[in-house]
Amino acid sequence: MSGATGAEAPAPPGAPSQARIAARAVARSAAASARSLAAHAATAGRALARFAAPVTGVVSTTGWLVLAAAAVSLVVAWAFGWIEFAFLGFTLLAAVLVSIGFVFGRMHYRVGIELQPARVVAGERALGRLLVTNAGTSASTPSRIELPVGAGLAEFVVPALPPDGEHEELFAVPTHRRAVIVAGPAVSVRGDQLGLLRRTVRWTDPVELFVHPVTARLRPSAAGLVRDLEGEVTKTITNNDISFHALRAYEPGDALRNVHWRTSARTGQLMVRQYEETRRSQLILVQPTERDHYASDDEFELAVSVVASLGVQVIRDATRLAVLTESLALRTATPTALLDDTSRIEPSRRAFPSVRDFVREATKRLPPPSVVITVAGSLLPVADLRTVETVFGPDTEVIAFRAELGAASRITRIAGTTVVTVGDLSELARLVRRVRP
Repeated sequence: MSGATGAEAPAPPGAPSQARIAARAVARSAAASARSLAAHAATAGRALARFAAPVTGVVSTTGWLVLAAAAVSLVVAWAFGWIEFAFLGFTLLAAVLVSIGFVFGRMHYRVGIELQPARVVAGERALGRLLVTNAGTSASTPSRIELPVGAGLAEFVVPALPPDGEHEELFAVPTHRRAVIVAGPAVSVRGDQLGLLRRTVRWTDPVELFVHPVTARLRPSAAGLVRDLEGEVTKTITNNDISFHALRAYEPGDALRNVHWRTSARTGQLMVRQYEETRRSQLILVQPTERDHYASDDEFELAVSVVASLGVQVIRDATRLAVLTESLALRTATPTALLDDTSRIEPSRRAFPSVRDFVREATKRLPPPSVVITVAGSLLPVADLRTVETVFGPDTEVIAFRAELGAASRITRIAGTTVVTVGDLSELARLVRRVRP
């Protein structure tokens, strides 16, 4: 008999050893501990940053650079024994320490911003007024007020003011282009002249100035392109209208007011009236704002002016109107509301695959229109403009306005679409008078 019956059987080939299994368990535990420690460290760091924010927030970018340069200089001086770097490091630290005294002090201001007028046409003059009042019980120290105006930044020096003392500053607002210019918030700044430390206090909310597009004054008769369709009978059959079409048998759900009782008594069954639907003025004005559709920024502004001019006149004629771009559904309650929103129209980049997709998506929740006007740039092919026809039914008239700066203004008819080329805004009134569905 063999004596090997009491010995352990050898491990099968490829089986992991106990030492390897233990090492993997230790590695996983160490990794989990490291992740937990990192999470706790991150939480503690965020809490410390919030606690130190009132202090660290005062240090400007220049101040942090100076502190970093001072630290590097002192390390180099200690490592290599270069006294020059030690002198530089201590000088930079002294500059930061001296600047601390400039951020202390409390200001009790009452600040107001006024823009006159609040709405202008592009190119008109607009002025702003900044009024600073010392609302404290003691004289204030000199300070500086920063006021963002559009893309710029205006700075005003406020002298020492006695209690209830006022300081007024006037400034011009650039209005040469259509835009919504935001003035504010007004911020007082305390700090040193080198800009190492900077403490700010916000005093006002932003104020908006609407720079409207230039518009052409259209005569009320110019809206005839909509009025000519008012009351026109269509082939659509409806249960409520004024143009009688025929009688049909009553169906559950029909309104009793449409029952024709005389015919019902003669035939022995309920008969109800049917009507042909008549058109009601509903105009949709759309502007594709894709930047590639316009030859220049001035051409884009011409297109916006065409939209604003048409929209304002349609609102004045009390016609139902919807004005749409890729990013905006403009308000049409009043001409002022529409012009305010046209100030916000900006070029877009590939918001929709095509003009047809844009028009279909933008108008799918609107009632069927009688007229659709598309205003686009000269680089948009006419074939793409014609695809708008396929979004609507045969009872909808589609008109396209093409802004082509400097071109001869003209009206052409391509298949079922009227194309109006506008080379100058002054020609718009004449062109609209000649457009008839």
